Formats: sequence, C-alpha cells, structure tokens
Amino acid sequence: MNKQIKVALLGLGVVGSGVANAIITKSEYIKKHLGVSIFIESVLVRDRRKSRNVLLPNSVYVDSIDDILDNPEIDVVIEVMGGENPALDYILQSIKKGKNVVTANKEVIAKHGPEIFATANSNGVRVLFEASVAGGTPIVSPLMRDLVANDIISIRAIINGTTNYILTKMAKEGLNYKQVLSEAQSLGYAESDPTNDVEGIDAAYKLAILSMIGFRSTINVDDIYTEGITALESNDFKYASELGYDIKLLAMSELNNAGITARVHPVFIEQNEMLANVDGVLNAVEIETDLTDKVLFHGPGAGSNPTTSAIMADIFTISRNLIDNIPMIDPLRFIETRKLVSINELISKYYLRIEAKNQPGVLGIIASILGKYEISISSFIQKEAIDGDKYAELVIMTHEAKEEFINKATLDIKDLDTVKDVNNIIRVIG
Repeated sequence: MNKQIKVALLGLGVVGSGVANAIITKSEYIKKHLGVSIFIESVLVRDRRKSRNVLLPNSVYVDSIDDILDNPEIDVVIEVMGGENPALDYILQSIKKGKNVVTANKEVIAKHGPEIFATANSNGVRVLFEASVAGGTPIVSPLMRDLVANDIISIRAIINGTTNYILTKMAKEGLNYKQVLSEAQSLGYAESDPTNDVEGIDAAYKLAILSMIGFRSTINVDDIYTEGITALESNDFKYASELGYDIKLLAMSELNNAGITARVHPVFIEQNEMLANVDGVLNAVEIETDLTDKVLFHGPGAGSNPTTSAIMADIFTISRNLIDNIPMIDPLRFIETRKLVSINELISKYYLRIEAKNQPGVLGIIASILGKYEISISSFIQKEAIDGDKYAELVIMTHEAKEEFINKATLDIKDLDTVKDVNNIIRVIG
C-alpha cells in the first residue's frame, strides 16, 4: 500500500474549504491515526485564478473534470458541489474510472442512490455519504452498521436546521413566520431563496435516504408527501402550547403490512416527547426498531464544521478499507420492493383552527359534518372574537381519523355560510 491516499475535491465552497483545511491542519493526526497521509492531489474549481482562504498550491486547481478522471493516482473523489447536475455525472464517471467517492449531496443520493450503488458495486469501489443527511450527527453509518441486525419499524426526524430554528423562534417569542425567516437569513441560517428548506423539500431528500437504508427499499422522493411550514401562524403555536404540544417539522416513515408511509409535514407533538425538545438549528433522528425500541441521534446539522466532520469520517473509513483491502459493502444489497402508501390512507389525530361566525349552533353544524365522515371530536375551545364580535376562532382536536375523510370534511366545512375559513389543519402525534 502506498504511504499516501490521494484525494480530489469537486468544489471549494464553504464545505469544500472546510474539508481541505481539515486535511491540511490535521495532517499529523491523520498520519498517526491511519498510518498513511492524505494528500490533496486536485481541486476542481470554476476559476483557477481566484484567491482562496486555503493553504494549497495553485498547481492543484483544475477547471476540467477530465484532469481528475484521467489521473490514475487519485484514490478518492470528494464531491461537495451540491445540486443534481453536473454532480451526478461526475460521481458516476469517477466510479467508472475506479475511484472511491465521498459525497454530501442529499439530492443526488435521494434521487439516484440505487444507480450509484449498483455502479460502484460493479466497479469494485466504495461510495459513502454520511454528510448527506444530518451533517455532523452520525446516522447513516449507525443505520448500516450498528443497527444492521434490527428490523426498523419507524423513523422520525428533525433534519432541517433552518426550519427548526424558525419554528423554535416562533414558539418561544411569538413572532410570525416572515419576521423569523428574515432574521434567519441575516444570520446565515436560511438561504436567500429558502424554498427547499421551508417547503420541506430538503427534509424529503434526507428522509428518502434514511428510508432507503433503514427499510432496504428504493424510495421515489417525488412520492413522499411533502408540506412545509409557510402556512403556520403565531396562533397555532399559542394554541399548541395551551394544549400541551410543540410544533415541529418532522420527516417520518413507517413500515407496516401495507407498505411504507413516508411524509414530511408540521406536527403537533407532545411536549414530553424527545423530539419536542430539539430546538434551534439542531438535528435529531429517532429510530424505532424491534430490538432497541427507540434510539435518538441528536446533534449539529448543517454548517461547515459539522459537515466537514462527517465527510472526514467517510474519508477515514475508505482510507482504512483501502489500506486493509476490505471490499466495499453495497448498502442496498438486500433491497426489497415495497409499496409507498398514499397519505390519504394515514390514520392520525388532527388539530383544526376554524374561523366561524360568533353565533349559536355553528359548532354543532361543524360537528355533524365531522361525524358524517366518522371523525369524532376529542376537545374544542372557542377562542377570542375576531373582527369585533362577528367571528371567533374554534380550535378542534379530533380522535384518530383517516386523512382522506379529514380532507373531505374540510371542504364541506369551508362551504358553510357560517364559516369564513379553515385557517389550518395540523396532524397530531404522540
């Protein structure tokens, strides 16, 4: 075995720079720990002449992927470009050239994981992707290694730091969504275009990866029910607190006889639940299995340092495997085909916030509509009047009901002359 593991970086943004600096500043530790050094052979960038805050010679910068693909000295390609293309193409080309790959790219793994792993398997190389889900919180490796003897029953996760920060601030300070989003953007917690975060898309990518590994099944990310946080209002948080709940954006998947249910949406979660107490930009993944019951992985998510930590762990793993000549393990080697169950089949409790005329008999009419669809009321509160005394907010908590029936009942309630609007519907867990 050579005394060096040679790597190439695809991209040198915030994360790429963090990885490069870690390899450089921790060189003595790496050599002591692995018995070999890790050497940055090439870095793919758009502009080779741009000044960078990384202590690398100009000779390592290349602007063509071919310079990396055609270099037989490179053992590991580290993809930190982000986005679907050209990252997917570069990953597949690297694999076909016999290079191992480390990636933090959730979109690529979520959408194309089976193709990537099959290509890696046929070319005898490794693809690791710990950083693609929860940043600095290890979860991919524990699922594939430490929980391998378990049957996974369910996955519940807070895996988007931006939305968790926004929801925490709305809950604790009574601020509205737009106020907190603006603050999150100024602090660097939210992108200038926050769509992927606040609409739940980022969390859906990560849930697809967790479900793919946990249930050993292909998951089409487009089939995951996805709902963001933009419809939440300060009143929802106020009423949640009064009722003993917090509001979180959860990514959830469960396996039962019907198949896999995978969904991302806000929930009312009881305040004594572990996930209810995960605040700010932190991530948490709760895995329920047949052998361990519930296990919680909790820690930092996005950001340069947490992501660098996960990428470095994958680099170390591949380096050890290369040194000891350990073959790669295909994470989908025992893959099964399972049906993804429609959200309409979901059985859940629900919170409804309805703006209705402040007059006798309105609640009775609403209750009769719910009853028509086999939905029973667990509790209700008539809140303060709106628009003088003309309208009032009704907060209704239901017993378990079918999603399809809740949606039908909501349409009927909205059609009532005495109802101005159904302001929000939130699923309740715990």
